[in-house]
Amino acid sequence: MSHTAASAPAAAPAGHGRPTVLWREVALPREHGGWSLTAEPAVLGLLAAWSGPGAALAAGAMVAFVARTPLKVVLVDRFRHRWLARTGLALRIALAELAVLAALAVAAVAGSDHRFWVPLALAVPLVAVELWFDMRSRSRRLVPELAGAVGIGSVAAAIALAGGSPGRVAAGLWCVIAARAAAAIPYVRVQLARAKGRPHRLWPSDLAQIGAVAAVAAAWALDAVPLAAVVVLVASGLVAVIGLRVPIRPAPLIGAEQSVVGLTVVLVAGLATRLMLA
Repeated sequence: MSHTAASAPAAAPAGHGRPTVLWREVALPREHGGWSLTAEPAVLGLLAAWSGPGAALAAGAMVAFVARTPLKVVLVDRFRHRWLARTGLALRIALAELAVLAALAVAAVAGSDHRFWVPLALAVPLVAVELWFDMRSRSRRLVPELAGAVGIGSVAAAIALAGGSPGRVAAGLWCVIAARAAAAIPYVRVQLARAKGRPHRLWPSDLAQIGAVAAVAAAWALDAVPLAAVVVLVASGLVAVIGLRVPIRPAPLIGAEQSVVGLTVVLVAGLATRLMLA
């Protein structure tokens, strides 16, 4: 959900525009970083505790991310008291995707540990905050980006619980994802400000890296995550600290870098957690 979110697509006049262009406008997410921030908790949970119901939850997370785009269009248009050609199309697409999401939820319930609903329920207020900002076309602000990224991190915990993992381990996985997102988002925001020549300060990103490592270290002290998770968060933090002190790079390179960092965090933390549980 995510997570360096783009603002709602520009309105198309009712009854105008090519159908293919309109469909793409209301159905396809424009948040490139959002794909990675949504996939990371899904992959982390499956690496740590693979199960059929967990796979359904992982698929559901991706469907929910895609469904947010048409849902956001509907929310924005209704908030502005208008009904355009794109609004009706977005509503139909959103309802279809929500139906798929409901089917995946039913699949997850079948044969799983029903504790997986707990982290998802805890994430509802965070998702609500993100949608509240979406409705007002303020998705790019720091609060909704953090709320969405931390909220979708609940999927890692839900997948772990669906696979029968202890509650402390599920909480630890959510902590890893939340720490990773809380560190990555400020870093990317500062990097983009640098790339665009806007005023910026480095300390918010540096502080976020320290906070992320501290949070995961606390989880390790509580035996909720393996030591490897702390080590990989330290490494990703160093990448961010150094990255802000080298020459400015184009935005696509920054995005590619963060995708690689995120994948590394997920692989190391997920596989180490599996070994811890073995």
